[in-house]
This record gives sequence, structure tokens and C-alpha cells, in this order.
Amino acid sequence: MWKEKQALKIIREADTILIGAGAGISSAAGLTYSEERFTSHFHEFIETYGKANMPDMYTAAFYPFPTEEAKWGYWSKHSMVNRFLPPALPLYQQLYELIKEKHYFVLTTNVDHQFHKAGFQPERIFATQGDYGEIQCARGCHPQVYNAEERFHKMDDARHNCLIPRSLVPRCPVCGGHMAMHLRCDQYFVEDEKWHTAAARYHSFLDTVQGKKIVLLELGVGFNTPGIIKYPFWQMTAENPNATYICINSKEAFCPNEIEGQSVCIGGNIEEFFDKLQ
Repeated sequence: MWKEKQALKIIREADTILIGAGAGISSAAGLTYSEERFTSHFHEFIETYGKANMPDMYTAAFYPFPTEEAKWGYWSKHSMVNRFLPPALPLYQQLYELIKEKHYFVLTTNVDHQFHKAGFQPERIFATQGDYGEIQCARGCHPQVYNAEERFHKMDDARHNCLIPRSLVPRCPVCGGHMAMHLRCDQYFVEDEKWHTAAARYHSFLDTVQGKKIVLLELGVGFNTPGIIKYPFWQMTAENPNATYICINSKEAFCPNEIEGQSVCIGGNIEEFFDKLQ
């Protein structure tokens, strides 16, 4: 319990906070990808493609759908369930209330738009891995992504037997080829102008806080892509004696020995930690 109290005291007293957020915070907030939430929303897909092929939403996203009608039948559902239908979730709202008056920035690998929904300023968010609400050319033939909200709503309304009508299958407006979700899953991921602007703002933030007192708050970050958040946070802490690294993770709450004296690592549910704010 003393670690939680120590971390909360450090966060409350901090002037500057860099938040690094991974899948664990969205899972703690309620956007789980398995068990009842998955079976209740995707029972039709499970029956069609088999439980072995679709044991959860994460695995289902890698299924080799046989047609574009089938692929977008799935992805439109996935996007509706995880991006468009959920409101701002309480955990994200609690986090925003805690840091909204501070000098902050958010670096996240999440693609569910929850930080935006909770009120975090868009110019202080860098979502490095894409967005469930956007699509791009599957071969990245041009550096532009497209808002797909209206399209996904139409697909969701028209879906039948897990398939969307051929007329709703998106085609690249430049090369005429297939489209794909705007998610970093291969070498064709599009880093458009908006992505580069967000990246520049993030690096500008880092420049302004270099050597200064700062809290690096890592929430639910695993080891799928540690080079984006976890390793840089460790390095920044090691290079700045005024930095404090706080890691909250249900399974992987630890840090290198070199920064142990500047760190607070809490193994547990992120939601339970923020409930202590009440």
C-alpha cells in the first residue's frame, strides 16, 4: 500500500508528466478482448470461423479472411465495438482529472481513441500505432489516411452472415487496390502528415523538459513493442536525475537496477490504483 501512496503523492505534486500508455490501461478500463465481451459481440464470427481461429479479438484480427467482404465484415465490427461505440471510460476520465492542470504529454500505442474522448488535448497526444477509425491503402501507395467512421457505420448496418455488400468494400482512391486498417502491422503503415506533426510535438515536449523534474508514468505497457515506450522511459530516467519513473502493470511492473532509486513499480490493476483517488 505504501507504494501506491508514494506514487499518488509524486503524481499529485508533479508539474510535468509524460504518460506512456499501452493496451493494459484500456483492458483495465473495460475494453477487454476476450471472454464474455468477445463472445457477446462476436458470436456470429465465432460460429462462422470456429472458436480455434477466433478465441479472442486479438487473434481474430490476424485471421486470413477469404474475401474483402469478409475482411471488412470483421473489421467494421471490431472498430464499432472498440472505437466508435464506447464512450469515454471512467478510468481515462480519472486520469485526465488527475493531470489536466499539469504540463503533460501522452505517448500511446493504443488505437481506440480513448484519450481523445476523455478530454486530453489532441495536440498533446501521439498515437504511434494508428487508429481503429482510419483506413489506408493496403500497400501504402500514398501518404494519406482516411476517416472511416461513416463507412464503418454503413458496413455495420449492412453486414449479413459476417459479410458486407461488395458495394461497401473500400478501394484505394489512388491506385485502385485494396484498403487496410490504419494499424502498424507491416511495412506499409502510413505515417501521414498528422502522424509526423504529432511526432514533432512529442519530441518538442521532450526538448522542453530535458534535465527538468518530470514524472514518467507508464500504464499497462507490455513487451510487444518495448522500444516505443518502456525502453525510452528507462533511458530518460537514467539520463535525468530529476526524473521519476512510475510503472503500473498487472504483470510486468519492474525496472532496471540502475534506476531503482528513481522508480516506483506497482504490480496490480490500474483501475484499482486510480479508484484510490476517490
